[in-house]
Amino acid sequence: MKNVLLERPNHLACRLSLAQIPVSASDGDDQGKTRHGTGTATKTRPKTRRPSLYKVLLLNDDYTPMEFVVYVLERFFNMEHSRAVEIMLTVHNRGVAVVGVYPFEVAETKVTQVMDCARANQHPLQCTMEKE
Repeated sequence: MKNVLLERPNHLACRLSLAQIPVSASDGDDQGKTRHGTGTATKTRPKTRRPSLYKVLLLNDDYTPMEFVVYVLERFFNMEHSRAVEIMLTVHNRGVAVVGVYPFEVAETKVTQVMDCARANQHPLQCTMEKE
């Protein structure tokens, strides 16, 4: 059997099976011997990972009105009014509450939006984020 260079100008060019293609120049001459060093070619795919998630935390203070905290939760975290009141009371009673878990860029944006809104309305409300 002689070496065959397989070019693929179209889908019909490759007509030999893998068993018919010699591994090296000497393999074609020794038909009775066992092949060593043969293997399967594999294509490795890069593994994708999920992005790290970050918790957005709302911190209690003694000056920000409860109504404003509810407004912030409804506006920036798309919460229903009853859920926003529940989270606001958790912040008030425990001092801190997780208001959402997001990828880094989303969490950072939410923290910035809350802090900018609080400053614009002259409230000392604090919002932070930490890795989950």
